[in-house]
Amino acid sequence: MSEKAMLEIKHYTKSYNGTNKATDDVSLTVMSGDIYGFIGHNGAGKSTTIRAVVGVLDFTEGDIYIDGHSVKNEPMECKKITAYIPDNPDLYENLTGIQYLNFVSDVFSLDADVREERITKYADMFEITSALGDTISSYSHGMKQKVAIISALIHNPKLIVLDEPFVGLDPKATFKLKEVMHELCKEGTAIFFSTHVLDVAEKLCNKVAIIKQGKIVATGTMEEITEGHSLEERFLEAD
Repeated sequence: MSEKAMLEIKHYTKSYNGTNKATDDVSLTVMSGDIYGFIGHNGAGKSTTIRAVVGVLDFTEGDIYIDGHSVKNEPMECKKITAYIPDNPDLYENLTGIQYLNFVSDVFSLDADVREERITKYADMFEITSALGDTISSYSHGMKQKVAIISALIHNPKLIVLDEPFVGLDPKATFKLKEVMHELCKEGTAIFFSTHVLDVAEKLCNKVAIIKQGKIVATGTMEEITEGHSLEERFLEAD
């Protein structure tokens, strides 16, 4: 399967009050099959960039392309092929788990047999099948995270964007999510995710970008960035 640019962030800048730059000329490219880590301190600009990629935040300068489509000019085309899992899932809590997953399936016009197969597969994988008939308001944070993950996977997106995806997940669910990420990337899906857990990023990602004070200070393959050192060491050295 040939590689293609699935996510291109080109000179993205986001300013507040005209002067305070949350991000400053951010550029990076995520190819199909990449598991791309995006790391930085709190307030470094990770979530601002991620929210722009998924169409939640606007731009001051630059553009972002998903599979060649501009997030600015072709937002619906981008959203059709993208999945977003925020660090704190905001779900419709008056619905049951299965109602929510069917609602998401309706949004993406999934056939009944396709949605049933995928919901069954992932609900069993993340051991939440028995709770799908319960209202989401009764779920723990970890269970809500699992429902959010399943809802992101069922339409088979080309790009998956995750903000701190392992927060709230138990060790078994974390292991399963890592397995799914590897499987999807083998099929050509691109994954772009932020994390504070540097050892996880080092083991999981093939590429990484480090952002500090809104600017990209290092980007490349994991081998290029670490050069025989740990990612934690490189992150602390970066300025």
